[in-house]
Amino acid sequence: MSNIPTPHITAKAGDFAPTVLMPGDPLRSRFVAENFLTDAVLVNNVRGVQGYTGLYKGKRVSVMASGMGMPSIGIYSHELFHFYGVEAIIRIGSAGMLRPDLRLRDIVAGMSCYTNSNFGAQFGFAGSLAPCCSFPLLRAAAEAAERIGARLVPGALFSSDTFYDESNPNATLQKLGVLAVEMEAAALYLNAARAGKQALALCTISDNPFTGEGLSAKERQESFREMMEIALEIAL
Repeated sequence: MSNIPTPHITAKAGDFAPTVLMPGDPLRSRFVAENFLTDAVLVNNVRGVQGYTGLYKGKRVSVMASGMGMPSIGIYSHELFHFYGVEAIIRIGSAGMLRPDLRLRDIVAGMSCYTNSNFGAQFGFAGSLAPCCSFPLLRAAAEAAERIGARLVPGALFSSDTFYDESNPNATLQKLGVLAVEMEAAALYLNAARAGKQALALCTISDNPFTGEGLSAKERQESFREMMEIALEIAL
């Protein structure tokens, strides 16, 4: 019995390319499809989570939103990896800077993820998990960034389960050298590890939680072109 369609994805077998770019925002998914892909076809729109498949420089690529948070990207990445045969997912998201020398619109690449989530407990390991990205994707991203003249900074991310966090761990994480805080990468990396697939989180710095400086929702949706281009260039 086929596992597709699922309650969350109505696409048919073969509708997704081997690589799926995954922003959090469905409107950013549509933006990528409309501005970078040719012959893009909408393959999923359940709950407004838009997924498209099209061509980038003749290469078949998909883009679909994850929604916000680890439970949401956990569902979509699991179904794409296990049911739709997707081989790689590249998160193209936003993040709040923690390292002082970062600037708005810098791109960070998550080599590994700290997290306060219990997402990894399901896999049966009693210790602390340290999910990591796919090195081939990371190396390709660094090379692509150099070609287009983009500033790509690799290092650790913090994937938080809470947006409004009263414990406020940012200063502690900054002392530990964490680059930026976001809300999805750890679950994506853990699902990729369990499935034997590849994953990479590319995040554009959208705000500074220490100063309050930040980009608008429209700027987050439409101005992260360098990150999108890097992800498309490295798709399998």
